[in-house]
Amino acid sequence: MLRRLTSLAFAALGAAATPVLAFTPSAQAAQPASGGASAPAQAQAPVACPALLQHTMERLQDESPQPLCQYRGQVLLVVNTASYCGFTNQYEGLEALHSRYKDRGFSVLGFPSNDFSQETGSNAQIADFCSNTFGVKFPMFAKSSVKGPQASALYRELAAQSGEAPRWNFHKYLIDRDGKVVESFGSAVKPDDPRLVRAIEQQLKLFR
Repeated sequence: MLRRLTSLAFAALGAAATPVLAFTPSAQAAQPASGGASAPAQAQAPVACPALLQHTMERLQDESPQPLCQYRGQVLLVVNTASYCGFTNQYEGLEALHSRYKDRGFSVLGFPSNDFSQETGSNAQIADFCSNTFGVKFPMFAKSSVKGPQASALYRELAAQSGEAPRWNFHKYLIDRDGKVVESFGSAVKPDDPRLVRAIEQQLKLFR
């Protein structure tokens, strides 16, 4: 009798020592499959190119064709420039603006013009002057006309949208991300003018 009771006691102890494995479906579902790829993100539709930018202009330094549609979706400051003008030192401020906001979707675009008889050099000479004198890195385009019947298609559209063509060098058009002219600034408005800076920041939505 004593031997039978001892055997039953050992059997009970063995059963108690055996661990119970619980199956939790929710915990198993939370584990990612080994080596499995996540669902691909839905591709966004490309931004349509606005009519204002549907033009091709030659790059200043090598005269290679450049589609302006590459700047779609950006805030742009379009400026007609000249190397022998009383406002030529604005190049420095324009480069500072470009450098300050370029990572936020902003770019200055420069268009040299001899319409006011102050840009007589070749494209190569203009490129050297801008780079060596003012360290210009913002996009510059080949010399073209910005007013009158000979104006480029871009500048005809800028004049049509804003209601005014450049009256002198360094006229500035501010263009929003949708390719619309939102403001126009005369030559005397410097690149660091608070009105211009605020208008740029409004388009970049840097404040409410």
